[in-house]
Amino acid sequence: MYQCECVSVCLCMCERICDTCMRVCVQCVVLLSIHPIMPLKRCDPSAVGFVRLTVCVLSWLLCVCWAPTVVEAAGTPPAPQQKALSLQRAFLGLDKCNACVGTSICKKLLKDQIRFDWWMSPDTTLPLAEKQSFPGNLTDDSLSWRPVVLSFLSSPRLHSSSDRSICRSVGRQGPCSIEAVLRVTPRFQSLNQSHLLLPHIVKGLAPPLLRCPSQRLLDRVVRRYAEVVDVGSVQMKHFSERDKLRLLYTLAVNQQPLILQMFPGTEGWPFPRYQGSCGRLMVWASSRPLWDLYGSSRELIQRVDVAYQLLQITQGLGHNSLGFLLYYTRLEEDMFGLLDDQRVFITDASSIGVIDLEQGFPPDPPSQTGSGGDIFSCLGQGASPCHRSPPCSSVRPTQSLTLLCTALLPRLLLTERGAQPTRLPMEGEAEVGRLARDVPLLLGVCADPSQPDWRIMAAVGSLMDLLKPMRPCNPRYTYRYPECRYNQDY
Repeated sequence: MYQCECVSVCLCMCERICDTCMRVCVQCVVLLSIHPIMPLKRCDPSAVGFVRLTVCVLSWLLCVCWAPTVVEAAGTPPAPQQKALSLQRAFLGLDKCNACVGTSICKKLLKDQIRFDWWMSPDTTLPLAEKQSFPGNLTDDSLSWRPVVLSFLSSPRLHSSSDRSICRSVGRQGPCSIEAVLRVTPRFQSLNQSHLLLPHIVKGLAPPLLRCPSQRLLDRVVRRYAEVVDVGSVQMKHFSERDKLRLLYTLAVNQQPLILQMFPGTEGWPFPRYQGSCGRLMVWASSRPLWDLYGSSRELIQRVDVAYQLLQITQGLGHNSLGFLLYYTRLEEDMFGLLDDQRVFITDASSIGVIDLEQGFPPDPPSQTGSGGDIFSCLGQGASPCHRSPPCSSVRPTQSLTLLCTALLPRLLLTERGAQPTRLPMEGEAEVGRLARDVPLLLGVCADPSQPDWRIMAAVGSLMDLLKPMRPCNPRYTYRYPECRYNQDY
């Protein structure tokens, strides 16, 4: 809709503004297929008369009053830019906020500083809309781009299923206001009336991070929460009602963004950098999947290095200066990735459990599956039965090592048949022979949950001692080069 300012212009009698006014007013008149009877070519204060002022006022009335009616009656479709923006909002889940992660990186998306296939051409039908995560690129200066991963809290299908279950919880069979339903739940009302994130507020939520939370752990969640302006306080006095709902929704659906914020890679933790979120989409630094190493003889030396890093990372998760035990509840090959400097990172932290070794954990509460929990208890799990991790009291110190020796290390260190280790293209037949003889035995002990913890740890220590001198030391491995040339500890 055009807007004319003929009245104010004609009263001021400014030549430059009057010409602009007439140009806009003529556009309005042409839109209505009405030609001005007396077009103004120039505003001369000494020649302005009643007729000239009347024509300008009538043109303004035609533009403001009649043009919108004619446009609406003609059924003109929305502008392509508005249509694209509407599709983008729906794709990101911004139309569902504040049942979302946050909006900290929306500005970069709207400024075209984050690019991926669907975002560049939202009119095309792509299978991307059914995927949970996909690659993209991010820039800070429009000159250099770096790869990132864009991922939804859960798959679009599970999001839709969860949204329908939220509406059905209040008796609505069709669409409803997700945010309005969540705001009136007792769990959110309890959070909204508190300045602290307390254990009883998150009790019964499905993510393993919250299986047995201590107050110290929840304080770290709040202190590192990057979707609010002021970060660093355990008090939530600076949290708006909107911020609290976003935090609770994220805690209930997927802990991934919270783990990346609580244990950042800049502090030595093996997690990628968290870039931010927009709607239900989150962004973090990209990496190369480990399965690229499988079945390639020229990558065998690197596989030895990756196996050593995996063991080192797993040990570090259980023994750190913060007094938190981070452990795997399940383990899959796409859970890890390689950076350009050949460092191994945990790219999927959604299945990481956390136990506070300093404050301990309370007795395991009764299961809140099925009808025993509220609407937050199983968000993100769709229509499938609500699944919770085993009790924290059942977690062994060697649980993560056993999962690692069962699922990943055999694929890195053994052949496809799993009988003999792969022959490494390196000098020193004695080392190669020792690898062939000892790796199957050590992995067999490590992967056996019936073994006592001390024996599993001893097998892991022997395996690391065996792999350590076989790791490569060259400029490709910049995470440890050139230090590895002068210090064997690297």
